[in-house]
Amino acid sequence: MSGFQKFLMRGNLIDLAIAVVIGVAFSAVVTALVTDVITPLIAAIGGQPNFAKLEFKVHHSTFLYGSFINALITFIIIAAVVYFVIVLPATKIVARAERNQEATDRACPECLSQIPIAAKRCMYCTSVVEPPAQPAAQPS
Repeated sequence: MSGFQKFLMRGNLIDLAIAVVIGVAFSAVVTALVTDVITPLIAAIGGQPNFAKLEFKVHHSTFLYGSFINALITFIIIAAVVYFVIVLPATKIVARAERNQEATDRACPECLSQIPIAAKRCMYCTSVVEPPAQPAAQPS
């Protein structure tokens, strides 16, 4: 029982639960925006009273394509927000961190494997490796 309690109290699980709750709430807000604001505007332009009720029938079967369009617009808005608010900034932060990180490895000139900068011999092909060239000092 204590193992289960430790599992539940881990930080990752709590963070994930919070993210799911916020995601569901955000999805509800976007769905309401699409259903109550965006599609009525589209319906007004098209001359329809209720865009979500657009349908067609085939052999006594009703297909609600207006409802599908609502769901599609909702998905596109959520995907755009996730991309521009989460993915794009995270990618920029990771790229900046990698750019600012000091190099600790270099390529072996013989086998092109990654070896430590201070290595005098490649650990993969055992060839002797020249020390890396030191950058020229910048005059002050």
